[in-house]
Amino acid sequence: MTRVCVVGSVNVDQFFRVTSLPRAGETVLSSSVTTAPGGKGGNQAVAAARAGASVQFVGAVGADPAGAELRAHLEANGVGLDGVEELPAASGSAVILVDDDGENMIVVAPGANGHLTLGSAARGVIADCEVLLVQLEVPVATAVAAAREARSVGATVIVNASPVNADPGLAELADVTDVVVVNEAEERHWHWPTEHFVVTRGSRGATHRSPDGAVDIPSPEVEAVDTTGAGDVFAGVLASAWLAGHDRALRWACAAGALATLIPGAGDCAPRSEAIEDALTQY
Repeated sequence: MTRVCVVGSVNVDQFFRVTSLPRAGETVLSSSVTTAPGGKGGNQAVAAARAGASVQFVGAVGADPAGAELRAHLEANGVGLDGVEELPAASGSAVILVDDDGENMIVVAPGANGHLTLGSAARGVIADCEVLLVQLEVPVATAVAAAREARSVGATVIVNASPVNADPGLAELADVTDVVVVNEAEERHWHWPTEHFVVTRGSRGATHRSPDGAVDIPSPEVEAVDTTGAGDVFAGVLASAWLAGHDRALRWACAAGALATLIPGAGDCAPRSEAIEDALTQY
C-alpha cells in the first residue's frame, strides 16, 4: 500500500437541499437539512484510505463535540490520527447548498484549520510518507512547510490548489510541488509551472499536462445526485494511486469522482477500491 499523508482541513458540514441556488439578495427555502463530517483534507484522506492507501492525517480540531466527531469519522475510515492536534479554537465548519441538479455553493468557517502548524508529531508523520497531499483550506505557510518536509525524504508532493488563494507563498509552494490539481474555474488562478498539472472537468473527466504533452481522461457517465466532494475524492484517489502509474491513477481518480456524485454529501461519498475497479470496466 502507498503511504499517503494528507495535510489539510476537517469541518462539520451542514447541508441545505434547495430547488435552485439563490441569487444575490434572494431567499430560498430548503427541503431538508443534514449534518456530516467533511472538509477538503478529511474528505481526501478518507478517499485515499478507501481506495487502498495507508493514510495518515495532519490537521487541527477544537476541544469541542465537533472535534471528537471528526476524529471518530477519520478513525472509522482507517485514517491514522498521529498528526492531529487539538487547539483552543472551534472546529472548522461549512454551510453547503445543493440544488436539484446536484450543483452547490459552499461557505467555510476555518476555525482550528486556520491555525494549523507543524509540530514534531506532524513532521514525523510526513517524514514517513511516500505521497503528500495538501490543499489551501489551511495556511499556505503550513502547506509549504509540509511540502518541504516531504521533499526532504523523497516523497511526491501533490497540491490541490483549492480554494482559490492569493497568498504570496504560493510561488514558494509551487517550487516544492510535483503535481497540481485544480478544477476548470480554478485553472486560470494558478500561474506557476509544475511538472504535472491536472485539471478536473466534471462529467468530462480531466486533463493531464506534463512534459510528455496533454492527455484527456474520460469519466464514466452517471446521473449525478450531488457534486459536493467529488473533487476531493478525485484528489484523494489520485494520491493513493499516483505511484502505480500516472495513467492508471488518473483513470482511477476520474472513475472515483464520478461515483462520488451518486452519494449525497461530501464526507461519506468516496467509493471503495472494488467499486472503482467495477466502474473502470464499463468505459
